[in-house]
Amino acid sequence: MHLLALSGSLRAGSRNTSVLRAAALLAPPGVAVTVFHELDALPHFNPDLEVAAPPPAVLALRTRLAGADALLVCSPEYAHGVPGSFKNALDWLVGVGLERRPVGMVNAAPRSHHAHDSLAEILATMDGALLREAVIDLPLPGGQVDHQAIAATPALADPLRACVAALTAAGRAWRARAAA
Repeated sequence: MHLLALSGSLRAGSRNTSVLRAAALLAPPGVAVTVFHELDALPHFNPDLEVAAPPPAVLALRTRLAGADALLVCSPEYAHGVPGSFKNALDWLVGVGLERRPVGMVNAAPRSHHAHDSLAEILATMDGALLREAVIDLPLPGGQVDHQAIAATPALADPLRACVAALTAAGRAWRARAAA
């Protein structure tokens, strides 16, 4: 069982990436959560680049998606929207689609809801199956937040663990349907 985790942030100390790394720590046994860290290696989306073959970074992202049973995303909001680099990554996935793959979303800044709402629309348009139980607000405290601290704080870990568990169950069902 494999979950692909996409952070919408390029920052080294990103709270969104910390949430996804905490999700990996909280995953049930036998479930691998892989955070995609090459967002900044993706070229600007241009369908002309796919004529012969997609660029290597795009191929890496698509390969990781193909091997995933579900997708977990966590993105910051900039200027009431999804960060451009994250939207760029999603644009590279439009051609392959999400194939009704279960999708969970964590909003690590619940006061900022514009990007979260927009992201839900984008992922649904990409044929992602947003899983209500795996779409959560996680009100992180201010300042730097370490993934281990998130995993060790019950008020944060419990909803994140439930999110990952729901996504895991849906991902197993999706994989069984895809294999049939």
